[in-house]
Amino acid sequence: MTMIRMPKQKPQPPGSAVPTAAALAILDAAERLAQTRGYNGFSYADVATQLGVTKASLHYHFPSKAELGRALIERYHAGFAEALDTINREVGGACEKLERYVALYDAVIRNDRMCLCGMLAAEHATLPAAMQTQLQLFFDANERWLTTVLEEGRRVGRFAFKERAHERARVLLGALEGAMLVARSYGDPRRFRAAANFVLADLCKSPPRALRGTPARTRGRAG
Repeated sequence: MTMIRMPKQKPQPPGSAVPTAAALAILDAAERLAQTRGYNGFSYADVATQLGVTKASLHYHFPSKAELGRALIERYHAGFAEALDTINREVGGACEKLERYVALYDAVIRNDRMCLCGMLAAEHATLPAAMQTQLQLFFDANERWLTTVLEEGRRVGRFAFKERAHERARVLLGALEGAMLVARSYGDPRRFRAAANFVLADLCKSPPRALRGTPARTRGRAG
């Protein structure tokens, strides 16, 4: 195992500076654990064991688990936002944008993980307040992006729905997150792909391209 070496200088508070290599390694390990076990399903001891370091070295970079959890959500949010920006740059049609959006989730569950924020949302009542706030920011940002895409699609005649776009965006986001949870309980990612295809077909006047076994090409960190 690779040992994390503590830097000589005093580290910046989480989120205030570019993370060091050691901090990134901690975040990577903690994210894997959170996406498979949930926030309450792992401890600093689990992270330390995976990295071959002491718990004290983890506390040096993230003094509390709450701070680590908040940093995890902030980083995941930033990676997802980057992926959405990539979709906006590379894809023109609204239906196609939604296909690429679904592919982000598909790539995560095929890797035997859950959307980090969806996983944490299931534990919302037991999370520190700062993490609860960050979770809402993540979902709010996704709803805003979906609302824009839905409005665009309806304007050009690709989508047919009667409710307000932001209401349909909430339904769409909830359907995808819920489909991931159910598929994970069966250990069968195909359940997610099937549910997602029905959701897209319900929106698009012309049936969308079925999700393949491999995700659509998407840059940015989402899983």
